[in-house]
Amino acid sequence: GKREVDTTPPTTNNTTKQTTQTLRTHMPGGKGKSGGGGKGGKRAAKAPKSGSGKRAANNKDGKRRRRRTESWSIYIFKVLKQVHSETGISTKAMQIMNSFINDIFDRLATEAASLSRINKTKTLTSREIQTAVRLLLPGELAKHAMSEGMKAVSKFSS
Repeated sequence: GKREVDTTPPTTNNTTKQTTQTLRTHMPGGKGKSGGGGKGGKRAAKAPKSGSGKRAANNKDGKRRRRRTESWSIYIFKVLKQVHSETGISTKAMQIMNSFINDIFDRLATEAASLSRINKTKTLTSREIQTAVRLLLPGELAKHAMSEGMKAVSKFSS
């Protein structure tokens, strides 16, 4: 059956129940209104139209599967909880953060690829990523990104 989704914006005097439901929609592993573990938004994915010639894959029960959409939302939420454990994030704000991360990722990948092309190598190494970060991010942000990146690489290597 179809689920009803509350599309009214939250008020400034939220009750605890509303706040908990908002948090659950973005929590990794939490069962919110989407029921998808925090990856999706509040709306269910639309099934393809019957006249389009495409068919959705059916599972064993004959129900249609939801199309998987990749998102950075669970990682954004984890970092938010590390920094401000009591603070939540709205769906719209999460979409904006997701777009921001995709944009930065795209810029870094493009810059790193052009650097490897200049150096006539076919492999993207941490060196190209590091140089791309230095070129694209401003001052202090680049320094923090460099230190976090080196920490992640050393943790991965050991």
